[in-house]
Amino acid sequence: MAFSLHSHSGEFCPGHAKDNLEDVILIAIARGMKSFALTEHMPRESEEDLYPEEIAAGHTIALLPPRHTLYLQTATTLRAKYADKIHILIGFEGEWIRSSYGPFIQEYASDPRIDFFIGSVHHVHGIPIDYDAATYAQAVEKAGSEEKLFEDYYDSQHEMLRALKPRVVGHFDLIRLLAKEPDADLKTYGGGRVWEKAIRNLEIVKEQGALLEVNSAGLRKGLKEPYPGKSVCEVWKEMGGKFTLSDDSHGIAQVGTNYVRMLDYLDGLGVEEVWTLEKLEGKELVEKKVTLKEVRETFKA
Repeated sequence: MAFSLHSHSGEFCPGHAKDNLEDVILIAIARGMKSFALTEHMPRESEEDLYPEEIAAGHTIALLPPRHTLYLQTATTLRAKYADKIHILIGFEGEWIRSSYGPFIQEYASDPRIDFFIGSVHHVHGIPIDYDAATYAQAVEKAGSEEKLFEDYYDSQHEMLRALKPRVVGHFDLIRLLAKEPDADLKTYGGGRVWEKAIRNLEIVKEQGALLEVNSAGLRKGLKEPYPGKSVCEVWKEMGGKFTLSDDSHGIAQVGTNYVRMLDYLDGLGVEEVWTLEKLEGKELVEKKVTLKEVRETFKA
């Protein structure tokens, strides 16, 4: 039973992603996905929080809430339309940029059409850390050093986890994407201080009962391992934590990209089962265990 708990479309994340939401769902069906979560990026609260491509396209903060409302309407319609072919979850990806985003995210999460949201950190000191080398360099300069930026990232993630208790934690070690040594072992990075903060955060994720996302987009973006890297996954497995899967697709070309490599990666770590979320009509959102064997059986590479 192949599934993904993290995706985007160009219809509701224009410039950031590609293609209409319905086309993304149709490709997910064609790739053998039996469950697929729609998690467009949430609105933001300040013009300074827009991404460079949004600014270049002339977008404003005022455009985002009505677009989000239209997204929820469209997603609800599509879920009903394709209910006999795929189980669709409706959510969004949280944008923890500063502490004021706590109530902002909780307000959007309270909409009855939302099944869950992904707890993510894409910014440190208000600067995107996964957009491009230039903006990453600005974040390093603001932090004072790359090592300090990593520490600040995990401190921001810690604040997000404490405030929001997300059901799914997205790309736990996203901070390494544009680093000088993106494939370095986090366990030995920065003399151990970064690793201590990462472990602290994993303990909170476990305490809160959240799912830790294994995200194949890291492979698509040139990393040797998905998010999170091997050391993080090993510790999470030792903790008895639950993994979930995502392609973090940004359009039809990326649905299921590198899924086989990601499954092989988990096999190599001795992981035999992962978890997805399920929301049946009139029922509460629940976790559902799926073996890697079952994921492979329906996925069409």
